[in-house]
Amino acid sequence: MNNVTLIGMPGSGKSTIGVILAKALRYEFLDSDLLIQKQEKRKLSEIIEQDGPEKFKEIENQVNADIHVTDTVIAPGGSVIYCEEAMEHFKEIGKIVYLKASYQTIKRRIRNPQKRGVVLKDGQTLKDLYDERKVLFEKYADVTISEEGCQIEETIENVLDTIENYSQNKA
Repeated sequence: MNNVTLIGMPGSGKSTIGVILAKALRYEFLDSDLLIQKQEKRKLSEIIEQDGPEKFKEIENQVNADIHVTDTVIAPGGSVIYCEEAMEHFKEIGKIVYLKASYQTIKRRIRNPQKRGVVLKDGQTLKDLYDERKVLFEKYADVTISEEGCQIEETIENVLDTIENYSQNKA
């Protein structure tokens, strides 16, 4: 299947860039956090608060592993990289693009991690989470796009060029 899954920290622009990228590719756009909220009939922050982070990850894994689409840009939540089944599924159904932003950029974009539905362990800082997830994003990514110093349009052009080159090299 010919999908593009965007991974990265909350605040990396997965949803914003994903919508514009989908238009440019003439693809559908899917934000899997919205699928989770629809299935659970609650906001992400409510699921985490009421059920705890581990149950949230179970739900996130199930929802993402059950996505069956084609010609779609998929924007899952940043914690999906803890969901091995979901990540393997994304690899099977398309390309995984890591939108890499520096910690300083993420910190500037996210003022309140909890309100964004960011899963933090007790005592864990946003910087700790960034360092922990960065390794996993790099592990699963087919391609990495650095957002540093780029406007949204430049990032989208870089993604489009990289996807095109990646597809040609795989052929």
